[in-house]
Amino acid sequence: MKLDSAALEQHPLPPVLDGDKESKGRILVVAGSRDVPGAALLAATAAMRAGAGKLRIATVESAAMPIAVAMPEAMVSGLPEADDGGFAGGAVEPIAEAAREVDAVVAGPGVKQSAMCKRLADVLLESHAALALDVALLETLEPLHERALDRSTLPVLLPNAKELASLLDCDPGHVDDDPIGCGIRAAGLYRSVVLVKGVTSHVVTPDGQCWTYDGGAPGLGVSGSGDVLAGIVGGLLARGAEPLDALLWSVWLHGEAGARLAERIGPIGFLAREIADEIPALLPR
Repeated sequence: MKLDSAALEQHPLPPVLDGDKESKGRILVVAGSRDVPGAALLAATAAMRAGAGKLRIATVESAAMPIAVAMPEAMVSGLPEADDGGFAGGAVEPIAEAAREVDAVVAGPGVKQSAMCKRLADVLLESHAALALDVALLETLEPLHERALDRSTLPVLLPNAKELASLLDCDPGHVDDDPIGCGIRAAGLYRSVVLVKGVTSHVVTPDGQCWTYDGGAPGLGVSGSGDVLAGIVGGLLARGAEPLDALLWSVWLHGEAGARLAERIGPIGFLAREIADEIPALLPR
């Protein structure tokens, strides 16, 4: 199926409501490392632009203060940091506790790949928060199809071709040859809604449904763009959107934001940080 405005009419977002920040959804962004602290900022900004009401960021200790200054809307927790600049083991339990207090979690942007990633993914999967996993938290993920998880919603996985190949233990070339088939296989194996990223992107479900998006702009292929996409997903999940609806809308919003920037700035050369600013005007009223 084509992912366009007609398809989105069949997957509406929760209505825009009056009320305080609690009523608009609480989100936890688990992101950043010593080398890539800005990923947390990109994802968090996008989550708020997508309409989340209350923001918390969990990052490594060295990145916490700069992020807190750059994002005054957020409560920022600086957690134990390993020698390599990623999360240390002492970060796992505070993140698990924080996940119990929010409606949605987006985890992975800018996170340093390490053994901690599997532990983080496991505790987040065991939480009741809606969940989107990206980048480092995908590469150590184990199949979930035989695992007993007490979750009311499916996780959302956001792999690129290399990460999807890792999830399936196959050659990346196989993903390039059959992105939809690989996406459907991963969705079933991990009991998740999966985005197969690419110039043409595919949203697939465990029961084999697929939506294809081929809009956007060449400039979306830039550092930080995926972090923004992850944040949009998290923001919509925090507002109460079902995982499939959140992912469909996020892919479309991300692509259409790129198209708008391409018209105003040029097909390439705009920055990932500019993508999120286009989101509010594209959201349904």
